Amino acid sequence: MRTSSHRAETVAVAAVTSLGLLLWLCHRRGSLIATRAAWWLEQRLLRLRLVEHDTVDVGRIKHVAGVDISFIKGSETDAAAALVVLDVDTLEMVHSSIRRIVLRAPYIPGYLAFREVDFLLELIDELRRDAPSRIPDVILVDGNGILHPNRFGLACHLGVLARIPTIGIGKSLHHVDGLTKDMVRDLTGSALHARGEHVNLVGASGAIWGALLRTTDPNDGQCKPVVVSVGHGLSLPSALELVRRCTRHRIPEPVRQADLQSRAWLREHGAVAGGS
Repeated sequence: MRTSSHRAETVAVAAVTSLGLLLWLCHRRGSLIATRAAWWLEQRLLRLRLVEHDTVDVGRIKHVAGVDISFIKGSETDAAAALVVLDVDTLEMVHSSIRRIVLRAPYIPGYLAFREVDFLLELIDELRRDAPSRIPDVILVDGNGILHPNRFGLACHLGVLARIPTIGIGKSLHHVDGLTKDMVRDLTGSALHARGEHVNLVGASGAIWGALLRTTDPNDGQCKPVVVSVGHGLSLPSALELVRRCTRHRIPEPVRQADLQSRAWLREHGAVAGGS
């Protein structure tokens, strides 16, 4: 009789084989359908490695990083990728690396990570090689984690592949499981009265997808909360605790500095930054 472990191994082998065939089709035919199919399978295989509980003690974290990609104005492919590392106690920057990139993979909704993640991994690998003492304990990602149609956004993808805990920092809502802009507006008005307050985003299924976190004081004007979601290796309560510690302005400082650094690099090299 075959054991459950044997069956799981057979399923894994079949999945990997299927992935290889799909990737071969993608290469041979250049088809968006083949690409989507390959990415769909790869995303689900990677999601098997996702950890949504604490793998580090946030109270003992020393370095926290932020990553961001800023595009040249008017372009959907030419950009600069940035990785910054901050001292978690002072929020002073101890490392910054920026690289000009050209995105060649197609944009397919739900699979943004496949366009961007390799460039961010290159910056992390470079840091591991050149300054291992600056390797961050946690990375804040300008993008979503499990708040994603496939529960595997850029923050999850990067965390699993980099083997570093990550947190998704969204500036706007991903519409999944019945979550809407109207819900965000209502929750913001009814629950977020002071800086540091949060409210969970609970979908129609009852699943908790993330949280709205108020990062500004009431006298700073209209409240525009950030959307915090689990990336990899940290629970939502721990993610919220760390994001509060890392926030001086509306956007948490690691992500804010990565954005500022990448935009400044583009300006210094004769390019104007557009959206990120």
